Amino acid sequence: MTTASKETGSMTTLKTIAVLGATGMVGSRVIDEAGARGHRVLAMSRKPASEGPNVMPLAVDANDTHALHEAFADAAAHGAAPDAVVVAVRTFPADEEFLIGATRAVLDIAARRGLRVLVVGGAGALRSPGDRGVLVADNPTYVPAEYRAVAAAGIAQLRACQAHADADWVYLSPPALLEPGERTGRYRRGTDTLLTTAGGRSWISAEDLSVAAVDELENPGIEQHITVVHHDADPPGPA
Repeated sequence: MTTASKETGSMTTLKTIAVLGATGMVGSRVIDEAGARGHRVLAMSRKPASEGPNVMPLAVDANDTHALHEAFADAAAHGAAPDAVVVAVRTFPADEEFLIGATRAVLDIAARRGLRVLVVGGAGALRSPGDRGVLVADNPTYVPAEYRAVAAAGIAQLRACQAHADADWVYLSPPALLEPGERTGRYRRGTDTLLTTAGGRSWISAEDLSVAAVDELENPGIEQHITVVHHDADPPGPA
């Protein structure tokens, strides 16, 4: 595993980004982040998101495969064909069938249209720090029993991505704790193993996860499974 500290860089190419799950905790923040950087955003959700600068809300049910195909076709017909798609749908209690179905549908669409897909998945699919043979989903240190079904659904979602031979995708696992908070624009990036901060916590704000998601779309890495964690402030230098 390699890790790197990243701060937001300059944008080189304006994109149109579709966000499925636009009204959720992560999806809404990805929209804010992408829109603030000048990207045009197609905000896809069952109940239309609010309009804003660079944001076009689209009412579409992620559980309706036909409606998803139609939404992308309509966007293309109106000159708003996306260059990339963010899948930010999540359910609690876990609905693995829905999660896999929506993800596969987007991957199918992306493969036909040549789009890059960033799936915001779960931490459960990561390997445990210090014991890569144990998935985080099976590690009670990070996943309490009541969240194991959600973690297992995230693993199934990753497997669905891995089984799709034709789509260009990347699966972004958050750390163990993801919650609304401050946008710092700083985070550490890793691959398939859970990261922790210098203080031993595995967490990030939804705002900074969204920064990482848009960074990955602007400057894609070579890995298909990545993770991030809050980046602690640099320690003070000598007095």
